[in-house]
Amino acid sequence: MSISIPKDTVIETPRVVLRAPHRKDYPAWSDGRQADRAILEPWEPRWPVDALSREDWTRRLKAWRSAWEVDRAYVFLLFLKGTDDLAGGVSLTNVRRGPAMAASLGYWLLSRFQGHGLMQEAVSAISAWSRDTLGLSRLEAGTLPENLKSQAVLTRCQFVEEGRARAYLEIHGVRRDHILFGINLSDLAS
Repeated sequence: MSISIPKDTVIETPRVVLRAPHRKDYPAWSDGRQADRAILEPWEPRWPVDALSREDWTRRLKAWRSAWEVDRAYVFLLFLKGTDDLAGGVSLTNVRRGPAMAASLGYWLLSRFQGHGLMQEAVSAISAWSRDTLGLSRLEAGTLPENLKSQAVLTRCQFVEEGRARAYLEIHGVRRDHILFGINLSDLAS
């Protein structure tokens, strides 16, 4: 089963707006991630040589749009409500239909927006949207063992620690263990 979700989908909470990236978002995305590069890189897969270039952005947009069209991934940028202030991003990848009805959750937040509960708000909203709009039953997320802030976000959003996966993902050029979290979306309050 595959579904069609409009690319102009917007998810709003009291303080944030999640929406698909647009070409016009390039300067804010590039500038924000460049300013926080030293903070973000240790938590993410190795950045390409041309990371943050217009060409990199164009490739990403094409890949994100293609994945959206075939119900494989949904990438959102996170903005402060009522502003054009890009705060971060949230993604659902590896969408699996059939018996699994699950996806993998990922997110990042620029440093100047951390510590205010914005990502908790965004993760809660994307979890409910995953259940109500995508019809998913489960979300999964992995964090590096030392990423206590991310683990706290997941725990506050009702994700449960499910174990440790050895050499789970390549992060900053090295295969790293991850603490795995999951949520059965039927456990969320409607």
